[in-house]
Amino acid sequence: MRAIVVSEPGDSSALAYREQPDPTPGPGQVAVAIAAAGVNFVDVYQREGRYPLPLPFVPGSEAAGTVVEVGPGVDDLTVGDRVAWGDAIGSYAERAVVPAAKAVRLPEGVDPETAAAVMLQGMTAHYLTTDTYAVQPGDDVLVHAAAGGMGLLLTQLAKLRGARVIGTVSSDEKEKLAREAGADDVLRYDGFAAAVRDLTGGAGVHVAYDGVGLATYEGSFASLRRRGMLALYGAASGAVPPINPMILRDTGSTFLTRPMLAHYIATREEMLGRAGDLFGWIASGALKVRISRRYPLAEAAQAHDDLESRRTTGKLLLIP
Repeated sequence: MRAIVVSEPGDSSALAYREQPDPTPGPGQVAVAIAAAGVNFVDVYQREGRYPLPLPFVPGSEAAGTVVEVGPGVDDLTVGDRVAWGDAIGSYAERAVVPAAKAVRLPEGVDPETAAAVMLQGMTAHYLTTDTYAVQPGDDVLVHAAAGGMGLLLTQLAKLRGARVIGTVSSDEKEKLAREAGADDVLRYDGFAAAVRDLTGGAGVHVAYDGVGLATYEGSFASLRRRGMLALYGAASGAVPPINPMILRDTGSTFLTRPMLAHYIATREEMLGRAGDLFGWIASGALKVRISRRYPLAEAAQAHDDLESRRTTGKLLLIP
């Protein structure tokens, strides 16, 4: 099979397109012929070595495809099942072996490309809006990068829960997409904290969902209302430096959390519940998944360059 392999951490040139042996499932695993793999910032962090993995490795945590082989001890998946996952490394490949406990069977009405586009980011948006901060009707919510893959999903899920969404974007084109996803107000990054205060009558937002990081976190704190929460779930613009906890006092006894998906799908039941909600909303038309670009697997480096440039909107997929 062909796969993308990282032998040493580095820039996108570290993504080498190579012939690899077909992986064989062990106990509790399934082998899947991949139809599409999602491209995410966590893949960039792992490629750079910011989130170290044993070398060499095949990157990619999110994909969908068809089960082609079942390992010993797997009794709830069979050959021919369409499955997807959002937390199993090795997805930038024509074939991957994944733990059966992390594979979700796709229902009718959800195609593999849509599933590959929503498993990691969709379940992240789900936990952020239902558990990290449980959005309530009438809440004011700030969503950064509102036209990106995560931002579009966060905006829609916050709106489903009855929130008023204020989004930040970098261009008129992205503003249009954010508004189509349901954002009530859309701002540019320059001076966004003061604009958020104006839009909320000086009070600030109940929660800021910030996956941008270094370039926005100070403004995110300044956008919070008293006892508001900053959910810092990513660092697309760079890592946030160590924070003096006094900033929480000075911004109104605010809360800061740095969540990760694995802690919110720690049990199979929790994972199936989140995925089931997403698939149900997709099938009903309540949740729209925007796939903006599809790349051949061999062009993974270009996909990373495009993602890191922050010129893209919606989801990027690799197609083996």
